[in-house]
Amino acid sequence: MRLFQNSGISPSYRTRLAGLVAGIRGFDQQKEVFLNDRYGAAHILLPVYAGNPEAFFTNGDDESLQRAWALEHGLGEHASLADILLAQIEHHKTDIFYNLDPFRYDASFVRRLPAHVKRKIAWRAAPGKIDFSGYDLVVCNFPSMRKIWEEQGARTAHFFPAHDPELDTVAANRDRDIDVLFFGGYSRHHQRRRQILEAVAGLSSRRRVVFHLDLSRYTPLAETPLGWFGPLRMVRRPSAIRAVSAPPVFGRAMYEQLGRAKIVVNASIDMAGPDRGNMRCFEAMGAGTLLVSDSGIYPAPMRDGETIAVYEHPHDAAEKIESQLDAGSWDEIGRAGHRAIREEFSKQRQFERFLELA
Repeated sequence: MRLFQNSGISPSYRTRLAGLVAGIRGFDQQKEVFLNDRYGAAHILLPVYAGNPEAFFTNGDDESLQRAWALEHGLGEHASLADILLAQIEHHKTDIFYNLDPFRYDASFVRRLPAHVKRKIAWRAAPGKIDFSGYDLVVCNFPSMRKIWEEQGARTAHFFPAHDPELDTVAANRDRDIDVLFFGGYSRHHQRRRQILEAVAGLSSRRRVVFHLDLSRYTPLAETPLGWFGPLRMVRRPSAIRAVSAPPVFGRAMYEQLGRAKIVVNASIDMAGPDRGNMRCFEAMGAGTLLVSDSGIYPAPMRDGETIAVYEHPHDAAEKIESQLDAGSWDEIGRAGHRAIREEFSKQRQFERFLELA
């Protein structure tokens, strides 16, 4: 089975990646640097990390990476990223195309795929209207999201992120100097998250609280006097949050921070449905921290009071965090969470499920 996995990188990660690959020109060399940094590792399939020669991986929106391949294979310098991706699939003689970026590479791209591609599978776990026609299957781990895609005419199936075994070393460290850690986006879509973070930031007078925020591009303007007016108020951080804010972290830099944290607080975005179990849950539990997350429908291994702690409202989150730190129970539940995620959501199980779908 010749597997082609396409992923993508967020705008905020590009600066870090550019620094990591500075001076590296080759496609394979750039790709290895990316894979070693473990960005998005929960979604990258086992054969890619194992170096299986029949598995091809790329980030179809990474211009530096893609143009390196194009140069090595004689494509013109003006070839589009879509044309380069298509050429890679043709060169690889792909059987199964697994796409983590269907927003960029939707049905219009799928219709161009060569006949040797027998199966087209897309991952999507976020709201938004996408043309999935041409894809055989759309997968994610949120039933409510799958229902949306089915109503748009797509065939769907349950699939899930996986534990990154690189986090096992992180989880083994129990000497942690950050009491409460958060990392994630902060934009107009995060108003409920803002309330939760503001309540948790209130603990900073007696606890070490660190928020690595990926800010909206409008936030710097919103935090000038102009931010008191109109819609900019939606992305202006309250002073309590600003006091504990730090730049965003990604890849192994994020893993390093996870290894310092006793508790990681998680908060769904405003557009999320009742389902829970986003990638942050897998990363936090995989690192052996205590995941304190908002109420909802979780996968079976994520159990309140046993492997995670669940809160109902913003002030409840702060109270739950305080009680876990006071009692020292963050350590026991964090260890249990790591064991559960490692056993139930291993890379091997993830790939076995993928084979069933493919």
